[in-house]
Amino acid sequence: MKINLSPNKISIGFIFAICAVSAAFPQAASTSQTPQAQQVQLSGRAQGGASVVAQQSASASTNSSVNTLNTTITVQGSYQGSAPGPAVGDGPISLTLADAVKRGLQYNLGGLDSAATARQQRGLRLSALSQMLPNIYASISESGAKTDLQTEGLSSGVLGAGIALPTTVGPYHYYSAQANLSEQLSFTSLHNLRSATAARDAAVLSAKDARELIVLAVGGSYLRVLATQALVASQATQVQYSEASYKQAKAQFDAGTKAEIDATRSLVELQSQQQRLRSERNQLEKEEMALERLIGLPMAHTLVIEQTLPTSVPALPDPGEAVHDGLSHRVDLEAAGRQLKAAEESLRASRSEYLPSFSVSGDYGVQGINPNKGSGVFQATGTVTIPIWQGGRAKADVQQAAAAVDQRRAEFEDQHGVVENDVRTALLDLRVAAEQVKVAEDNRQLALSTLKQSQDRFSSGVTTSVEVVQSQETLASAELDYINTLFSLNLGKISLARAMGHAETSVSTLFN
Repeated sequence: MKINLSPNKISIGFIFAICAVSAAFPQAASTSQTPQAQQVQLSGRAQGGASVVAQQSASASTNSSVNTLNTTITVQGSYQGSAPGPAVGDGPISLTLADAVKRGLQYNLGGLDSAATARQQRGLRLSALSQMLPNIYASISESGAKTDLQTEGLSSGVLGAGIALPTTVGPYHYYSAQANLSEQLSFTSLHNLRSATAARDAAVLSAKDARELIVLAVGGSYLRVLATQALVASQATQVQYSEASYKQAKAQFDAGTKAEIDATRSLVELQSQQQRLRSERNQLEKEEMALERLIGLPMAHTLVIEQTLPTSVPALPDPGEAVHDGLSHRVDLEAAGRQLKAAEESLRASRSEYLPSFSVSGDYGVQGINPNKGSGVFQATGTVTIPIWQGGRAKADVQQAAAAVDQRRAEFEDQHGVVENDVRTALLDLRVAAEQVKVAEDNRQLALSTLKQSQDRFSSGVTTSVEVVQSQETLASAELDYINTLFSLNLGKISLARAMGHAETSVSTLFN
């Protein structure tokens, strides 16, 4: 029913319609929040202490040693662990360096962490991109309502002509089917997207650098196992030499041609060599377990490694060319540059908070009391928001972003020095190891010849067992020098490849 009143009278139907529309379709807010810059961390370098370091230092030599190198491979943090790989059967596992590196690249925890970080940064970039794209959605609703007019500011009473204003309206029903669009454009959002893109690129490059570190970690650990295997084999030979010397001394003592002290001294030497052999075997098992942890192998299996330490000495590149190669190919240096780019874009985004932003929103659809009696409706709004005063928010963001830019620029410049230092250090270490291999080999052959002469002299009665024991100790030291020098040489090859950014592509040629 529709009742028309005079101009100073109010239509009850009109009042009802105003109340229903105000309850069903609230008006858009008249204020607009200005966009804010996304801040980056102060430092662009990875945190957490995960690292792989191959280090060579000078060691004090003894009278019976020519080795002056102390070479170590140190693996820390997530690079020490791995996710379990697929089942490999119940028997012994044959493992080559190529197999170990392949498994390390697949299952090492350091690589998995870096890959997850890269995926996360891709998601953050998509989030920043979504701030630049329009939001479009559709909504369909049907509502039933009963409105208290007093809550709308209309008190009960008589309107005129004997018509009383009701206390409530309804119940009534209405529906709405609409398509909605909103979009906000600003320089701040644009620079946020560019910052997120640079951060994503840096994360991808860091994941590639993690693969280089995994190759260094797995290659160094594999070489350490080979070196310990060689030490075990060498020590087993030393036990055989000592056992032969003891039998000889014992036979001569029983024959009355040698004093008992010679047999006793030979027995002590034999027992010492046997204890060293047990210690070396124990150390080998520990190093094999550490290697298995790096590449995701179960530790209950026995490793079968038939490769031996390579003895070839490589040709060394020119230091200047090697440094240039490293600066051109080290992805961690490129990642530092992208981290700096992300901070610079964040600073631009912060400064853009002072600039106006533009937003549009609108909807189009059908509204009515039922789908058969609906009317087309639309609403469109364009807003330009001009920042006037934000309580110092923009200034604070600019200061934070500027501090991050300064820090990351310093880190980027420092990374140039890190790369050059890595390359030059690796060249020096490799050069020293290459020169010492020849000396260690000559000393090893000389010590073996001396031992045989001492055993002959002892058998002829010319000398005592003291000379034989000393010769055995000298040979054991020479064997240790030779094996450790070969380890230093081959680890130096991988370290130089890592320093120049070629570890993953060069490790396959190590045993060629």
